[in-house]
Amino acid sequence: MVMKESESELEAGDPAPTFELEGVDGETYTLESFADAEALLVVFTCNHCPYAKAKIDLLNDLAAEYDDVAVVGINPNDSDEYPDDSFDRMQELVEDGTIAYDAYLRDRTQAVAKAYGAVCTPDPFLFERDGDEFRLVYQGRLDDAPNPEDEPSRYHIREAIDAVLAGESVDLEWQPSRGCSIKWTEE
Repeated sequence: MVMKESESELEAGDPAPTFELEGVDGETYTLESFADAEALLVVFTCNHCPYAKAKIDLLNDLAAEYDDVAVVGINPNDSDEYPDDSFDRMQELVEDGTIAYDAYLRDRTQAVAKAYGAVCTPDPFLFERDGDEFRLVYQGRLDDAPNPEDEPSRYHIREAIDAVLAGESVDLEWQPSRGCSIKWTEE
């Protein structure tokens, strides 16, 4: 396990990079799939990383609690080298109720992770609806727990979501996400 900190080049106000990815439910998802949401939380994540596993419950809770927010997990990891991150395993985790995001998608080519500048799992990006597109309002840590086994005392992502839904600007310092490095196929 190599701990990385996010270094995305997306900046506040940038539009969400487009994607067309297969979900574990067999459907194909694009940004338009979430057009009814006021906010879109895209989290690059996986099944095996201790940092990502430690945030599953938080992401499930966010998906359940916020009707106006789409919580979308995207798994870009090389599943040949990391079989626990396979599409079949993703499906199993959704079917057994471990993962209950609004959508769990597979980025087989890793092109979407690269377009977002994601480098670790989990690496969250919160977008606010602006007309017919989503614009970045927060990218950084989900909470203040530095390690997977630590209990957070502050949930940055909840503060950011609450601000978006209240029509306020997100007034948070963007601290780099922490997690396992994305397992790139060419490395």
